Amino acid sequence: MLYQLHEMQRSFLTPLMQWADASSKLFSNPVSPFAHTPFSQRIAAGYELMYRLGKDYEKPAFGIKTVPVAGAEVGIIEHTVVEKPFCKLIHFKKDLSDQAFAALKQPSVLVVAPLSGHHATLLRDTVRALLSEHDVYITDWIDARMVPLSNGPFHLHDYIYYVQDFIRHLGPDVHVISVCQPTVPVLAAISLMATNKDPKLPKTMTMMGGPIDPRKSPTAVNDLATEKPFSWFENTVIYSVPGNYPGYGRKVYPGFLQHAGFIAMNPGRHAQSHREFYQHLVRGDDDSAESHRQFYDEYNAVLDMPAEYYLETIKTVFQDHALPKGTWEVGGQLVRPQDITSVALFTVEGELDDISGLGQTRAAHDLCTGIPKEMHQEFVAPKCGHYGIFSGRRWREIICPKITEFIKAHA
Repeated sequence: MLYQLHEMQRSFLTPLMQWADASSKLFSNPVSPFAHTPFSQRIAAGYELMYRLGKDYEKPAFGIKTVPVAGAEVGIIEHTVVEKPFCKLIHFKKDLSDQAFAALKQPSVLVVAPLSGHHATLLRDTVRALLSEHDVYITDWIDARMVPLSNGPFHLHDYIYYVQDFIRHLGPDVHVISVCQPTVPVLAAISLMATNKDPKLPKTMTMMGGPIDPRKSPTAVNDLATEKPFSWFENTVIYSVPGNYPGYGRKVYPGFLQHAGFIAMNPGRHAQSHREFYQHLVRGDDDSAESHRQFYDEYNAVLDMPAEYYLETIKTVFQDHALPKGTWEVGGQLVRPQDITSVALFTVEGELDDISGLGQTRAAHDLCTGIPKEMHQEFVAPKCGHYGIFSGRRWREIICPKITEFIKAHA
């Protein structure tokens, strides 16, 4: 019922938000006579803030048109190479001839994006920085409300199988980078491939800010998962998709609930950000205002997660700690990270990460005992929060170059 009420509210607010958007432009467009009245900037700023607080945010585009490669700007062609019911594998192909691209000798990189609320476009900065020296692919997870019920459920083990299929599709020379949530299923996927002596194991796996062992430096996210019984999640946050979406009837953890949770973690910071946005508009600071728009266009765009996948993640990863305890079975087979012997491991953590605490990702090294010592590498980014690990200046100037060096060393 909550999902239906949310949709009713959204339908009610849509014309109001369109009016606020139009009113903002009426008081800010130089050709409008209202833009030259007293206090027009304040009025326009107020209307735009109202519009942005109440509007519906759609999935943004990656929007990566060109990247610098070997001193020249090269065009990027984004296309889907594998399509599954719940995920697309997207390739950011460089607009070069086959001969010119082969001469670059760029390693293939599979970026496994999180399925934890936001779209894969949250990793836009990750992809853009990697593209200069790598041939990049990314998992683009589909909003569960857009997947018809006839396509069946999506479980945590399906996520693992998807990752394995993508690795096999790209071949044995691929390098896998997982960001946040997927570090756990990616480690499971590669562990099972190693146990089964799969010939298409990747060359390296880089794990960034993920809950390999959430018992280490637990955060508010971890506390919520352990303080509440499993039945609370089943009965409180799972709802059916309404009839106005292709996924009508599918059980999901709705994106709007996840978004409310994101905001609740730092309400003061978001309130201050919106106050500053209003002030930037009043002062005519267009650059700062546009930075705010770009951030919240991404941050406020959320997707629904399949209920079975979400609930299994809560239980397996955050309540049972099945991976670090060595009790996780997938398809009747035990997940054994110690069976990995030929895949180099690099872990990246943020010193100030309040989503995956310090040491949670590094725990992968303690589990992957079969990997030779010289193939282990770890890095803690100083003064870096969760999002700073994969986006922003520290990512571009410090972390990405280290990943590039690691990949080259084990290519």
